[in-house]
Amino acid sequence: MSVPVLLVTGFLGAGKTTLINALLQADHGLRIAAIVNDFGAINIDAALVGPSADGVIGLRNGCICCSLQGDLLRTLKIVLGQSPSPELIVIEASGVADPAGITRSLTDPVIWNAARLQTVACVIDATDAARRRDDPLWQAQARGSDMLLLAKSGLVDMAARDRLSLSLAAAFRQRLLDLESGLPLPALLDPDGPTLRASSPTPLRDDRFVHLDWTCDGPVPLDAFQRVMGRLAPDLLRAKGFLRLKGRETRVLFQLSGQRATLSAAEEDGAEGCQLVLIGQKDSFDPDAARIELDALARA
Repeated sequence: MSVPVLLVTGFLGAGKTTLINALLQADHGLRIAAIVNDFGAINIDAALVGPSADGVIGLRNGCICCSLQGDLLRTLKIVLGQSPSPELIVIEASGVADPAGITRSLTDPVIWNAARLQTVACVIDATDAARRRDDPLWQAQARGSDMLLLAKSGLVDMAARDRLSLSLAAAFRQRLLDLESGLPLPALLDPDGPTLRASSPTPLRDDRFVHLDWTCDGPVPLDAFQRVMGRLAPDLLRAKGFLRLKGRETRVLFQLSGQRATLSAAEEDGAEGCQLVLIGQKDSFDPDAARIELDALARA
């Protein structure tokens, strides 16, 4: 019997990894495998889901996580070959990609016999939706889903939240659930959810985005790092990674989505130095110039 697949899509920084972490930790009793399709050579999202080991990640509740390296069939074979086998596979699509490519692959008869696409859920950032709603990629992600999951709605006022909910319902006509009301386990895990679907459209080709993978062997000063990110932030869509800061014993997790930046304690993994991924648009973000600024931090 084939294993059901939940595909989670959404724009950069929408909250996909947060949703998947909540799902993995929820009290549902299922063995879940999570597959992360990240943008960039440094797979930060996989590290955020659990401590890595040889590309396969052991998680709480017996879950596993792999990085999707463009070969979905190979990755699914790794996941399905685990013992005991998963009872649900969750795939996180890259925030800069139309998930139609993954959808099309999952409806291939060869894959369908082992892993069937059950539900496509699109995470919508309530604080960013008004700015993104005319973006063709954002629209493709929402239109290609079975349900819309509104994230960060608690950060906007109730009137704006109501207007957004009405506009999303009118524009896409999918089921809309607000994650502020709690994790919608019945909807996400529904075994009777949509499994047979029409052939997915040709994925939208969108090469607007560029990224920088930056690593540093040693610690960096917090004040200098904040100044650099303050200069780069207006040109970034997303930044995420781990920092070793001077004067601190443990690494911290840095996340930037839009103009919102946070530093929080990172689960200690024994790793040294810093690993960051910065993502922006070609016409505004210069990875080479950003690398020069970041490299200077190692000498600060």
